[in-house]
Amino acid sequence: MDPAEIKKMSTADRIQTMEALWDSLISEESYIASSPPWHEDILNERREKIKNKDTEFISLQKLKDSKRI
Repeated sequence: MDPAEIKKMSTADRIQTMEALWDSLISEESYIASSPPWHEDILNERREKIKNKDTEFISLQKLKDSKRI
């Protein structure tokens, strides 16, 4: 099925098809790649910073105002 055919489907049909695809992927968990090891490294670094109070939490609005996103 190509993208043009998918666009012809109703929104409800596309959502139903997407849910069926997700369900089929869940049953084949061994084929889904896990996160790369460096993801865990970054999370561990961030946990350590939080534990050591070596980080600052800011609001989403402050982040938006800083033009970083």
